[in-house]
Amino acid sequence: MRVISIAEQSPTHGDCADEGGPVPKLAVPLARREFLKGSGLLFGTLATGSLLAGLAPSSAWALELQKLSSADGTTLMAMGRVLYPHQKLPDAVYALLAKDLDAKAAADAGAAKLLQDGVAWLDTSAGGSFAKASATRREEIVRSMEGTAFFAAVRGQCVTSLYDNDMAFAVFGYPGSAWEKGGYITRGFQDLKWLPAPSKEASPPPYMG
Repeated sequence: MRVISIAEQSPTHGDCADEGGPVPKLAVPLARREFLKGSGLLFGTLATGSLLAGLAPSSAWALELQKLSSADGTTLMAMGRVLYPHQKLPDAVYALLAKDLDAKAAADAGAAKLLQDGVAWLDTSAGGSFAKASATRREEIVRSMEGTAFFAAVRGQCVTSLYDNDMAFAVFGYPGSAWEKGGYITRGFQDLKWLPAPSKEASPPPYMG
């Protein structure tokens, strides 16, 4: 079975457009599942008919974990959805959060213990499986952890993992950095399709006096 190895992605910051416009194929390498070896494996599929399913070379995705278990990764993905809920973002994007936290755990024994203890607390508080608990219960549990080092570690990693990647750019319609495309002179000034259009009062005519 061929799968998208999202653990091996390298950001291209390529052109993206809103869901109604053309978006180029994502440069995502493929790997075979048998080559994904580690302490855990997260895998799933992209929803048929979704934007990312149309961009990716395969609807199946997989992600290798080096230190954390598959169950740990699933719990961290679920916590990420509580902290930053986006219905449009598929699990493949939230899996990047688990990947980045796993990398920290693999490099630092202290970080590994912090994450594993935090995941265990989430599951215990949910009566067995945080990921399978109701949305209301998951939010209650996460709120009860505000102020802890585990909460801060996961929330802080969310900002980079969930938003600084080509999959999120495509979903939100963010076209990438203007600097990497020669600036606004060659790109045009008004291309903020991913934000509401400003009112006329917000952009008055230039002063000619």
